[in-house]
Amino acid sequence: MHKTIQTENSPQAIGVYSQGIITGQMVFTSGQIAIDPATGNIVVDDFRDEVRQVLKNLSAVLEAGGSALDHVVKCTVFMKDLGQFSTLNEVFGEFFPHDPPARSAVEVCALPKNVNVEIEAIGMIID
Repeated sequence: MHKTIQTENSPQAIGVYSQGIITGQMVFTSGQIAIDPATGNIVVDDFRDEVRQVLKNLSAVLEAGGSALDHVVKCTVFMKDLGQFSTLNEVFGEFFPHDPPARSAVEVCALPKNVNVEIEAIGMIID
């Protein structure tokens, strides 16, 4: 059994998928991009700000599912330019200052809405 996650604090799905799924003690998020849920605007002018917005969106989905960034066990990062990897690491350090999750990062040729980064996460339910 699983339950879908729906929150106004993260961008609404732009396709046929859920923002996240709860199953057992785990939360699986869909990939998040840098859409500001309050305005609908895409944050792409500065890569650091883009990653920050993506992680804020992930945080909102995780929290709606009973988890949080500090309970994330795995992130998968899709980037249009792996040359931005060190910048990604800097921002990850802001959001995951202790015991960061396992992570994969892959370069892709395109992402939805022509953004530069998309991130999905798996988090544990907070007891």
